[in-house]
Amino acid sequence: MPNAIELLREDHRKVKDLFDHFEAKESGDKKQIVDTTLRELAVHTTIEEDIFYPAARRALKNIDGDQSDTIDEAWEEHHVVKLLAAELKKMRPSDERYGAKFTVLAESVKHHIEEEEGELFPKLEGHIENEELGEKIMTRKQSLLRTDSKSNTRSGNAGTRSARNRGKAKPRMRKRRRASGNRR
Repeated sequence: MPNAIELLREDHRKVKDLFDHFEAKESGDKKQIVDTTLRELAVHTTIEEDIFYPAARRALKNIDGDQSDTIDEAWEEHHVVKLLAAELKKMRPSDERYGAKFTVLAESVKHHIEEEEGELFPKLEGHIENEELGEKIMTRKQSLLRTDSKSNTRSGNAGTRSARNRGKAKPRMRKRRRASGNRR
């Protein structure tokens, strides 16, 4: 049976490895590393928010009374990660602050991982249904990865526009606005 905390630690290791790989890459295409990292983070945050954090909040309440600050802070850290991820998705690797933004994302996630693994996980050991939760996490993760895989297959690549269509979106939007009478 899978252990929930070990599954989350495994995700943490995978993402930290991706961050290290990005930092070690001197030049070339870092976009694939960024896309893979963002996909992994999206799956991981969804699993934590939908399955792990609610169980952790209940367990912490039973252990220490009310420890909702710990979980609330984790949610806010996820929020920051989602904001940075959304900005990175809109950027090109050639954009001036692309590398800097990814580095800030990495630092934020590493800090989050340290708090979870150093404070939250040890508190929860023996106080949550690790195997039952692990089963739910594995099932949900497989579902999310399957869904992501299907959308990537349909679109051709992780939701990015092709080079051929990249420059056409703005002129099409202007044309639609003119036709509707809505000008900017």
